[in-house]
Amino acid sequence: MLKVNHVSAGGGAKKSKFQLPESYDGSVHEGAMYHAVRAFLANQRQGTASTKTRGEVSGGSRKPWRQKGTGRARAGTTRAAHWRGGGVVFGPRPRSYNVKLPRKVKQLARQSALNARANDGALHVIESLEFEQPKTRLLLDILEKMKLSGQRVLVLTAKNNTDLYLSGRNLQHVHVMPYVEASTYEVLWSQAVVIEQPALAGDTSGAEDVGGDDA
Repeated sequence: MLKVNHVSAGGGAKKSKFQLPESYDGSVHEGAMYHAVRAFLANQRQGTASTKTRGEVSGGSRKPWRQKGTGRARAGTTRAAHWRGGGVVFGPRPRSYNVKLPRKVKQLARQSALNARANDGALHVIESLEFEQPKTRLLLDILEKMKLSGQRVLVLTAKNNTDLYLSGRNLQHVHVMPYVEASTYEVLWSQAVVIEQPALAGDTSGAEDVGGDDA
């Protein structure tokens, strides 16, 4: 099991290290992470790009000139792909880019991403962050004390913390979300992961990505 920095609610580091749950064994499965990130990005695509073929563009119903005797190349329609205003050959058509991953692969990829951040010393455990009201400055002060300002930070909460979410919503490089909803892509996107201590109290080995097949 890995040990990481333990931080107070005010952002000050404690002397003792925090021992992560058994699921944090330091193992990293790069193949699972690759497939999870690939599936996540593919599932973000709308698949609405479309082009018209020669049968869908307007015009071109008559032969532009007779077949022989003009000295020019034969042509049957002005809507062919090599004509200006003609149809597109092998262009994009509306389709689904949805990629499904087995549940265990998603779990393995997510845990591998968290282990990778812990191995790099980029995972921090912080006490419960209870804000009386949304205040971006308070969250910034905490991150500055943790020397994480200017980095892409993923803050994982134990539950839906509306005040904390609103506090980080205006920060471009800070993303706040519940621990159980964090995907492999979002963990790997971040340069530092900050987890509320109560979020690790349960069995983290059963946590998985939410949102269908977003991986």
